[in-house]
Amino acid sequence: MFFASSGEQTWSALALTLALIFSIFNLQSSYAQEARVQNRPYTDLRPLHFGIVVGANLQETEFRNVGPITLRTGEKSEIYCDQDSWDMGFNVGVLLEARISQYLAFRAAPQLYFGTHNFRFYNKLHPEDNVEPKKQALKTVYVGANFDLIFAAQRWNNHRPYIMAGIAPMINLTNNTNEYIQFKKSEVFVEVGLGCDLYLPYFKLRPELKFMYGLTNAYNTKRDIKDDNPILPYASAVDRANNKMIVLSFYFE
Repeated sequence: MFFASSGEQTWSALALTLALIFSIFNLQSSYAQEARVQNRPYTDLRPLHFGIVVGANLQETEFRNVGPITLRTGEKSEIYCDQDSWDMGFNVGVLLEARISQYLAFRAAPQLYFGTHNFRFYNKLHPEDNVEPKKQALKTVYVGANFDLIFAAQRWNNHRPYIMAGIAPMINLTNNTNEYIQFKKSEVFVEVGLGCDLYLPYFKLRPELKFMYGLTNAYNTKRDIKDDNPILPYASAVDRANNKMIVLSFYFE
């Protein structure tokens, strides 16, 4: 039963994401019933926009377990790794946005993503060990840049909803050489999301919700682990990992 927990958590998180998306649009429409005085009416006409971003994220890893294997030592092993919950993190960064047209913009946002992945290892050959399965708390720090295209609707009063899509190459700054699971030093994410520009008297606030999925294999399959190292059965149980994030960010311009 534990093998399906990651997928169930994924669908639950996506359902929560969709609920938040509809809430944003409902909030926007409730405020846009009548014409009002516009704050900062010319801010979107500037060719370049600068600002900062802070936010929170949920991180999860999707594993491909290899199943029954024979280790180099001749020992039989069948261990499954799973992250059975989305774990909280946070992100900070800066942004540069270039205006392409009235409805289209390009954004580059270098950011730091901090998070923790809590993994569990289940031994199918020794089910008695699964009462208290081995665990690993893998802390991650990513530095990268998000390159996005933003497709915005026409501004109404002090609100302007938009959708976005892009890619995010990242470098993993974490050193976890002695852990069961070890990630590579670089990954590439694809991201899609939506948000809404809120034009306030002194600045523009942009809450944004997006989903990020790792396109590349994040698992380090080229580790040099000695035969007598006790982590060998656990490190050999996985041959692919794709990281995922749900990110709620607030941009200040």
